[in-house]
Amino acid sequence: MIQPKSFRYQEDAGVATITLDRPDRLNALTFEVYGELRDLFHVLRSHDPVKAVIVTGEGRGFCSGGDVEAIIGELLGRDTTELLAFTRMTGSLIASMRALPKPIIAAVNGVAAGAGAVIALAADFRIAVHSASIAFLFTRVGLAGADMGAAYLLPRVVGLARATELLMLGDRVSADDALRVGLVNKVVAADALMDEARGLAGRLASGPSFALGMTKTLLNQELDIDFAAAIEAEAQGQAICMQTPAFRAAFDAFQARQRDRAGS
Repeated sequence: MIQPKSFRYQEDAGVATITLDRPDRLNALTFEVYGELRDLFHVLRSHDPVKAVIVTGEGRGFCSGGDVEAIIGELLGRDTTELLAFTRMTGSLIASMRALPKPIIAAVNGVAAGAGAVIALAADFRIAVHSASIAFLFTRVGLAGADMGAAYLLPRVVGLARATELLMLGDRVSADDALRVGLVNKVVAADALMDEARGLAGRLASGPSFALGMTKTLLNQELDIDFAAAIEAEAQGQAICMQTPAFRAAFDAFQARQRDRAGS
C-alpha cells in the first residue's frame, strides 16, 4: 500500500490524488517531500490500479517552492558535491513526473512559486482557480531561472520569448494571464476546482490507458528528434497500439453502431 508520510495520498476509481499538506507554509517543500514525491511517481509507473493523477495543495497555496528554513538555510552550509546531489534530486522529481506514462493534472488552488511552479509545469494538464498565480522565482533569490527542467519545458509550453521573460524576471503571472499564454488549460471558480480536476481525471482514467501512455511517451520523445524520426516513432507507436484490446474494442463498437443504424 502506498502511504507517504509527508503529504496526503488517496486512490479512488483509478485516480490518485496527491495533496501537499503544509498549509501553514503554503505547502513549501522539504527534503522529505521532494524525495517522497520523486519516489511516488516512480512507483506509480507500475501501479496498475492508478490510471490518472491529480496534484494539488491544502489551503490557499498550491506550493510555494522550497522551504526557506528547512531547505534554503540548510543548503547554505553544504559544499558543491552536496549541493549537486540536492539539485539532481529535485530534477529527478520532474523527470519522474514526465516519465510517468499516465496523465497528471495539476489542480492549482493558489500560489505556485519556484519549485511549485515547475511541478505544475511538469503536469500534463493545469487547471487553476481565479486567485491562483504562477511565478518562477529562482532569479529573485540569486539562482538561475533554469532549474529542475524549467528552461527545457517552459519554452515548449509558452514559447522562447515568453519563457525568457518569466524565467529571467521572475514576475508573478495571474491565472487569467497564464490562461492567455497557454500556461494553464482552464481557470475555474475555487469551489469548482476539484470537481473539474476529478472530472477530467475520471475521463482520462476511463479512456484507453495504453494509448494515452503512448501519446505522452511520444510527446516527450518528439521534443528532441527531427520530423522524419518523429514520423517513424509515431508509426511504430501506432503499430503497437493496434495490437491492444482497446483498438479491437473500438472497432467492435463501431460495427455495432453501424448494425444498429442499419436495423433502425
